[in-house]
Amino acid sequence: MNNSKLKILFVCMGNICRSPMAAAVMRRRLSEVEADDRTYVDSAGTHGDYHAGEPPDPRARLACAARGYSLDGMRARRIRAQDFAEFDLILAMDRSNLAHLRRLCPEDHLHKLQLLLDYSRRWPGKDVPDPYNGGPERFERVLDMIEEATEGLLAAVQRGEQESPLP
Repeated sequence: MNNSKLKILFVCMGNICRSPMAAAVMRRRLSEVEADDRTYVDSAGTHGDYHAGEPPDPRARLACAARGYSLDGMRARRIRAQDFAEFDLILAMDRSNLAHLRRLCPEDHLHKLQLLLDYSRRWPGKDVPDPYNGGPERFERVLDMIEEATEGLLAAVQRGEQESPLP
């Protein structure tokens, strides 16, 4: 990694549940290790027009607040063409969103696309399930998965790696 700021984008479908939760977790972890000045984190949705401009889902906000993560100021947006050039790492929450990103992404930026859970020791290659149609327990489970994967991602960032630890 060079001296410029590493830019990480988390992506789910509507950008109101999983991806803002992941961005909030990563921002706090980066702050805790004093790496937030070297890393920029954002989130987007593959189908963000559904909720464009809306704050994260109230259940996501509650689950995050209970663990000390802030979703304040976040607003849903759809992924933009320039995101593929601007971000160094684009992490999809599931294989469906990853496939959608691959269809949109210029070939010279495809190497930036990965699954978040590829940084997980417990769930590599798995999907972070969409909690939208479930109750609070689904949001808690998703947050558990995000926290665990974020530890692996943070370790990779601290090592200066932008590639998943998995082949």
